[in-house]
Amino acid sequence: MNKKKTKSSKFKNKLVQKYRLVVENSENFEKLYQLKLSRLNVFVYGGFFSIFLIGITSLIIAYTPLKEYIPGYESSALKKQARNLMVKVDSLEQHLRVNDIKLQALIPILSGEESVDMSQFEDVEALMYRGELDLDSTALQPSQLDLAFRQEVDREDRYSIFEEAVLTEDIVFFAPVTGVISNAFDADKKHFAVDIVVKNEEPVKAAADGVVVFAEWTTETGYVIIVGHNNGYLSVYKHNQTLTKEQGDLVRSGEVIAMAGSTGDLSSGTHLHFELWNNGFPVDPSNLMDFE
Repeated sequence: MNKKKTKSSKFKNKLVQKYRLVVENSENFEKLYQLKLSRLNVFVYGGFFSIFLIGITSLIIAYTPLKEYIPGYESSALKKQARNLMVKVDSLEQHLRVNDIKLQALIPILSGEESVDMSQFEDVEALMYRGELDLDSTALQPSQLDLAFRQEVDREDRYSIFEEAVLTEDIVFFAPVTGVISNAFDADKKHFAVDIVVKNEEPVKAAADGVVVFAEWTTETGYVIIVGHNNGYLSVYKHNQTLTKEQGDLVRSGEVIAMAGSTGDLSSGTHLHFELWNNGFPVDPSNLMDFE
């Protein structure tokens, strides 16, 4: 026990034993500064200084831009930019989904199955951007009244009223290209267009003033451009080599909108597949314009 007490006493004495730290001038040995210290003082002051240094460093890392230079921390500017990009991506996704709905509405028009009121899709777009419509949970299905009307139309020979489409004198149509008609309009065979043989890369012109409502690539018909005109008219140009206009562009009659070609799985040679629709019903373009 005495040995243990002796060792403990010696250790304690070493901790509290005073030492003098003297700073002298090396030339004349003049004392400039002196400080009395013990091992215990050094440990206490060193501990407080370490805690203070850790605290200051933590504050700098947490509340100053200097943390960007520490590995593992992201730049605040990059975070802000990432947030802005996420908002833009979300807006683009919503816009694309609305465009998909509108494109689905054009399919029945192009196939001649039915007439579609595009105003309903404008309402869908307005509701969605106001946050009042969830496209994921909303089923855009026809009503029972609409289904009954479709069944009634299906039972009738709807193609018998093609010639009753209103041909207005307010629009003057011009042939988009000139050439030999290789395949004429034939409602019985459901060929609601005229195929005109042309040279490759021959300019395709707008049949009348209007706005481009569709300008994209499709697997079966290649590059397709659709122009909407007054009084419910749509002109459709298929199998193009390239397109010179985009969706939403305003075009004038006779303005080049595409270059003819032979694109798409259904194309058998260089030609223009030209369709004309009025209020959802196909019209024989040969009755309105001369292609030769």
